Amino acid sequence: MKIVTEAAERIKRLEVQGATNVALTAVKALVEQMDVSGADNRDSVLAELAKAKTILFKTRETEPFMRNAIIYIERTLRNSDLQTLEELRSLAQEVSDRLFEEFFQCRKRTAEIGSKRIRPGYRVLTHCHSSAVKMVFKEAVKNGTDFEVIITETRPKYQGRITARELVELGVKTTMIVDSAVRSFIKDTDLVLVGSDAITSEGNVINKIGSSQVALVAHEARIPFYVVTELLKFNPLTIYGDYETIEERDATEIWENAPEKLNIRNPAFDVIRRDYIHGIVCEEGIISPHSVTEVIRRRYPWVLEPLGILPS
Repeated sequence: MKIVTEAAERIKRLEVQGATNVALTAVKALVEQMDVSGADNRDSVLAELAKAKTILFKTRETEPFMRNAIIYIERTLRNSDLQTLEELRSLAQEVSDRLFEEFFQCRKRTAEIGSKRIRPGYRVLTHCHSSAVKMVFKEAVKNGTDFEVIITETRPKYQGRITARELVELGVKTTMIVDSAVRSFIKDTDLVLVGSDAITSEGNVINKIGSSQVALVAHEARIPFYVVTELLKFNPLTIYGDYETIEERDATEIWENAPEKLNIRNPAFDVIRRDYIHGIVCEEGIISPHSVTEVIRRRYPWVLEPLGILPS
């Protein structure tokens, strides 16, 4: 399990950031692990796959896209009649390639849809770093739309700096503010766009810590707040009442040499209530957060099948 374990450690250390990159890294490690496997029959291959899945699932608690992708690959292999390592490895590669090809096609469509929400002269506020939101900005630039962006620094890991660099490279007028200044700048904003790490069956969205405060401020100021995301970040377990786990990270990210006996809490994500979301920008268009489960049922029924929930 060396390849899987090394990938898991990189994900844990935040060397791999963003739900999409985490899923890509995990699935790539899974397939590469099969390339060096010494398993000599179907049962041992599937046993190794299950072990790899367990290791990867423990890396980050709030990563339904990674879980959905790995579960899909594992179920496809288990449901096949293939017996040899070579056959199963080839199928795993084929399935992962097909899954991510569809994902990136969906991302392209999502960017095209989201870019239409950015009008000439708009000032857009965003929080943290989202590759999906970046694609929307990139598409808007490609369309010749003149706009500017306000980006939060996004404590404690400063992911906003990643977004800021990318926007400057794109030629977009960009202003960085501290997280707590959002309320002061929201009145000068036309639109808020954020990404997503997870979507629940209720239509709530889990994103980088601070996102819910941005949503609340936007709601108060009556500024449209949109979540840009692919639907494969949906967590099917929330249908049966489970909550999406909020990962809590090491306190040293906030204060490396803090006084002894000081209690520091460092949740990585928070929950954006669906009531504050104007719409979810995704491969299906701009949908109401209230309709997420039905859209998943129609477009990705295999996400629900492990729960015994089949498309009607």
